Amino acid sequence: MPEDSTIQHVDIALSSVSDFKANAPSTPITPLPPPVTSNSNNNNKTRLSATVIIPIWIVLSSSVITYNNYVYNTLLFKYPVFLVTWHLVFASIGTRILKRTTRLLDGANDTSHLITKDVWLKKIIPVGALFTGSLILSNTAYLYLSVAFIQMLKAFTPVAILLISFTFRIQDPSKRLFMIVFMISGGVSLASYGELKFNMKGFIIQALAVLFEASRLVMIQLLLHGIKMDPLVSLHYYAPVCAGFNLLILPFTDGLAPFYEVVALGPAIMLSNAGVAFLLNIAAVFLVGVGSGLILTLAGVFKDILLIIGSVLLFGTVVTPLQIFGYGIALIGLVIFKTTGAK
Repeated sequence: MPEDSTIQHVDIALSSVSDFKANAPSTPITPLPPPVTSNSNNNNKTRLSATVIIPIWIVLSSSVITYNNYVYNTLLFKYPVFLVTWHLVFASIGTRILKRTTRLLDGANDTSHLITKDVWLKKIIPVGALFTGSLILSNTAYLYLSVAFIQMLKAFTPVAILLISFTFRIQDPSKRLFMIVFMISGGVSLASYGELKFNMKGFIIQALAVLFEASRLVMIQLLLHGIKMDPLVSLHYYAPVCAGFNLLILPFTDGLAPFYEVVALGPAIMLSNAGVAFLLNIAAVFLVGVGSGLILTLAGVFKDILLIIGSVLLFGTVVTPLQIFGYGIALIGLVIFKTTGAK
């Protein structure tokens, strides 16, 4: 699934790992984006250098998005809820296998005493519900919009977070924040105006996905600020919750059709697709400890630019000069937001 669709964010503006370091809490993506800020004990985990893990993360994050777009629009498997559910089931099983066989999920042991029944009911499940909405909507948008245009729209996520924070008085407005809101909003508006194949339904779906994602990130800061998790530990807790919500929704959205068509798609596609998304989350665990917020932010921006170029080369997407100009303005605002903090 796209970075924003597997406990990823990745890939999506603040679901990417760069948000992890620069702006608690950033993708793919990402795959399922890292939902909670991480200070888990990583001392027992093998550390990889930034020059190794950042390119691996960029390749995996881009691959997740490109692969899902290929499944939806080239293989014509038009069932995003089913695919998201499959990724979540795969991730639920995968994290539990890793917990038993590796030390990658030692953080789950550190937080297990904090995840009480009350925390599950009042914190994990509500955040999981928002996460489910974000995942389903962000994947559905790929049925109507190009990869390039979706990446541009995801840049609006920090603005949505700020507006929600202002509305509920979680954060006080400032001149710097208003400048960031103006830059990103203006840039995304120009990019939207320049889109040659603008689809209103897809635009509304992606806008709702951004709203759900921003609400999720704000709620995490409010409800789970005392519980530290890395991306893989977050996946361990949230994947089963989101999978449960998806299974309730699936009969009303996709029905039985995907269960018949998945046979034609084949196990190789299904397993490799979910596997790449899962590998992205493992890469995210190593990524959070290798660089500063600025380095990870720039890596995320570089990844987004590569995705837009890839969309042009692989899928024949047409990107206009006005979109490039508008997206450039939005990216400058995004970098300022992530590197200076929401102050």
